[in-house]
Order: sequence, then C-alpha cells, then structure tokens
Amino acid sequence: MLVLLPPSEGKRAPDAGAPIDLATLTFPALTPRREKALRGLVKLANGSRKRAVENLGLSAGQAAEVDRDAALPTAPAAPAGEVYTGVLFQHLDLPSLTPAARARAHEQVLVASALWGVVALDDRIPAYRLSIGARIPALTRSGLAAWWKPALAATLPDDTGQLVVDMRSGGYAAAWRPRRATLIEVKASTANGRPISHMAKAVRGTVTRGLLMERRAATTPEDVAAVAERGADVGRVELHPPARPGAAWVVNVVASN
Repeated sequence: MLVLLPPSEGKRAPDAGAPIDLATLTFPALTPRREKALRGLVKLANGSRKRAVENLGLSAGQAAEVDRDAALPTAPAAPAGEVYTGVLFQHLDLPSLTPAARARAHEQVLVASALWGVVALDDRIPAYRLSIGARIPALTRSGLAAWWKPALAATLPDDTGQLVVDMRSGGYAAAWRPRRATLIEVKASTANGRPISHMAKAVRGTVTRGLLMERRAATTPEDVAAVAERGADVGRVELHPPARPGAAWVVNVVASN
C-alpha cells in the first residue's frame, strides 16, 4: 500500500539544524529536478518582490514568505512530518502513533510537493512557500504539475496489484497518477454532493491514521472504506467503483448535516 498526501500551506520552520541535502531525499533519481526547482524558486525570491509575490500567488500580507524562499539553501531542515502542520497532518497526529504505525508511515506514505516532487515523512526539508499552482518563470510556462509529471512517472512505483490511496488535491494529483496500480481517492461532501474542502482535509488525515494503525495493510478498496467507516464520526461512508476504465475508486464521506 502507498498513501499519497498533499503538502500543507501551514509549515513549522525548524529553529535549528543542518540545511537540506537533496541527495539524501527519497527517490534520488529526482535530485536533478529538485536542484532545478530549488534554484528557480530562490532566483525568483531574490529578484523583484512584486514579481515574486505575483508568481507565488501570495497576498500582500504574505509577502514575508518570499524572504523564507530566498534563504532556502541555508535554512534549517527537519523531518517533513514535523514541518507540515496543516489540518490533515493535525488529524494524522504522527507523534501519537504507535511505534509500529510510525514505521509503516515512513515506509508507506509520500507527501506531494511542488518544490521536491515527493518526500517521505522522515526526509529533512526546510519550511518553504510554493504551491502547485504557482509559477516559476525560470523553469516552465506550462505549470509545475506538468513540469514534474515526466520525472514522477519515471520514478514513482506503479505496480499491478499495488494499492494507492490518494489524499491529494487536484493540482497535485495532476502531477502523477498511477496507471497500473489500483487507485483510491478519499473525498468528503455534503448530502447533495458538494465538496467540503476543510472537512476533506480532516477526513483524509483521520483515514490515513486509521490505515497506518491497522496491523494488516489494506489490499482492496473495501478495506479502505471500512477504515474510513470506523473513523468517520461526521457522516456515512460511500464506496464508488471507477466511473470508467482507468479511473479511481472513490471513498466518499458524506456529512450528516
């Protein structure tokens, strides 16, 4: 089983520690791409502040994030599982997992990233600001998802019989989707089918935690739905088969009110 998480906008900047060493990140085949992405972001952040804010999609109140990106090569790094602090990661609550579940998390979970491609939870990274919808002119005009897609397709595991549980949002999912593995997307909606973004993040964190706490890894979409059912205290769980060949199964948590 492989669980794919999105990154979070909320990040905890490490207070101390050595800076990132790209060669130590999981999937070293991505190192050349990561080097280019880092150089491009740092160049953008060290140039025109107005241009950087616009390309990174920041508000005027978030302009200080540009300074953080400008200093990334020398900024302290820490495990990604400690750096990401958003709603999903709060509900996953890595520190409170059992030792066995934490071991499974480090083996089975990858976090998508517009800057690093993907990272494992124990990969050491600095806090940064770069969403998949941002633009880095020095890299590409086609968008970061399209820029990462060939490298991720050539690198990430995609085996027949493998179960991939996808907790990512659409922009990050566009960067890589398995073609041979069984893909399951976890979503949340109202009773009339309207997506609920904040609830979806909480549900995905809870389901990820449930999957990791299971002694036996999930092997079927039904297994994932059962874990969601046990953790869903906000509504009912629906399991939808793929709408067409090659599409994903969907585990949808429907809000009770």
